[in-house]
Amino acid sequence: MRLVIAQCQVDYAGRLTAHLPMAKRLIMVKSDTSVSIHADDRAYKPLNWMSPPCTMTVQEVLPGTDIAATTEDLDAEITQVWEVKGPQGDTLQISIGQVYYDEEHEFGIDPGLQKDGVEAHLQALLAENPTTFGEGWQLVQREFYTPIGPVDLLLRNDEGQYVAVEVKRRGEIDGVEQLTRYLELMNRDPLMSPVKGVFAAQQIKPQARTLATDRGISCVTVNYDELRGLDNPEDRLF
Repeated sequence: MRLVIAQCQVDYAGRLTAHLPMAKRLIMVKSDTSVSIHADDRAYKPLNWMSPPCTMTVQEVLPGTDIAATTEDLDAEITQVWEVKGPQGDTLQISIGQVYYDEEHEFGIDPGLQKDGVEAHLQALLAENPTTFGEGWQLVQREFYTPIGPVDLLLRNDEGQYVAVEVKRRGEIDGVEQLTRYLELMNRDPLMSPVKGVFAAQQIKPQARTLATDRGISCVTVNYDELRGLDNPEDRLF
């Protein structure tokens, strides 16, 4: 990614036209060829941009050059003109004045947003702390595979009985149904049966708790911050 902080004027021409007068802004040129112009506000939203795939040509401006789209009083300030062409034929002309910062940084391949990142971390923390469910409980295996998918945790309780634990960030009816199917298959194995079930989540909806109770599945509400060691009892009001 190339990051440029510079005085710039931006003119867009396409299905409509847009003009950004000369001001200090951040210009981002990404490896996907997209170009976006940002002010120091508006959170993540750019003032203007060109979506990929697009091409960019850079024209060095000599003193005294009359530049299209800029007024005469600005011509002397312009050092470069970037013309960015989009896939639909629209154009973004960026007239660059004084440059304060211009650097390229290699990011590499991004793994992407893991929407279940908290859920996966919660599962790992519970695997490390099986006594969350009861004294004497022990981890047998994470991701214990059944013919229809993996159970998040397979534990043994203090009586040596197998317990299948389904871990969710937010416990809903679908999660209870999922655990029910796992338990049905696991209890067909005479070497494991009887297998108990525990539905663990940071929040469990009342309907899910009711269904779980009706099916003999225990529900455990998990304090994520406490497991991470971030919950200080001295900071609590109650």
